[in-house]
Amino acid sequence: MTDQVVHGVHEYDDDPRNEAVLVHVNGELKRRAEAVISVFDSGFVLGDGVWEGLRVHRGHPVFLDQHLDRLYEGAKAIALEIGLSRQDLRSAIYETLRANGMTDGVHLRLMVTRGVKRTPYQDPRMTVGPATIVIVPEYKQPREAILDSGIRLFTVHVRRPYPDVLDPKLNTHSKLNDVLACIQAYSAGCDEALMLDPHGFVATCNSTHFFIVRRGELWTSSGAFCLGGITRAAVLRLSRDTDIPTFERDFSLTDVYGADEAFVTGTFAGIVPVREVDGRVIGDGDNRPVMHRLRTLYRAAIERDVTEAARR
Repeated sequence: MTDQVVHGVHEYDDDPRNEAVLVHVNGELKRRAEAVISVFDSGFVLGDGVWEGLRVHRGHPVFLDQHLDRLYEGAKAIALEIGLSRQDLRSAIYETLRANGMTDGVHLRLMVTRGVKRTPYQDPRMTVGPATIVIVPEYKQPREAILDSGIRLFTVHVRRPYPDVLDPKLNTHSKLNDVLACIQAYSAGCDEALMLDPHGFVATCNSTHFFIVRRGELWTSSGAFCLGGITRAAVLRLSRDTDIPTFERDFSLTDVYGADEAFVTGTFAGIVPVREVDGRVIGDGDNRPVMHRLRTLYRAAIERDVTEAARR
């Protein structure tokens, strides 16, 4: 990886096959160039909707049950009626994969908005149709250089909000808070933003979750000001199952700068090392024993999940 990379863990190489993919739009499969929604759609007008990102391995979306749990919980929280059962939505995802002949190296974006509005106005009662459901499949894999060398983080002034402002646990289309954090980070020449909570403790990154290792202990934020990450939860579960001392707690940037290891987690790239935070080199170069151990355990967990999915 070169110092010019500023797309963080989501950096990838374009795949020409994506030009011909079929996109699921409200029950129909459409060519990428024809996959459009109304300019009156709630998602476009207001960012009113929920979404999930899914990795596909051996033909199966990884941890699909957990992703659907989060999607339906988020929809209920914002009083959005998806209009499809879990099984129907699951079937739509697999239908999209089969139509494209996709099995590996694939990322899915599942998006649900409140639907088309009578007029561009925020009141949900202005919605005149069912929810808009879009599934975008792409051949997309993280760059190996990023997985090996890691990323650089910059602590931004944009804070994670209190739940009574906009609950950080909601995976909604309203991501301007994170977009502004991302802009500040790449404007500072770094790959991704490290965000603090309203009290000044480390919360999360703009698109991934943040972990540090100190003296053999794994630390991450309390979780009060970050999305309920699927990969984050998997890493916490795996670390505890293998007797790594694991803590969800408040900690400061001073703790980060003195850490032995740091890494981020996310659906797209899994577990990715962090080599610098605010210009401070973290740990001792490539010596990241806890991260490498967890990465091995995480890959094994993926294999178990898709093997179980194949038996259904």
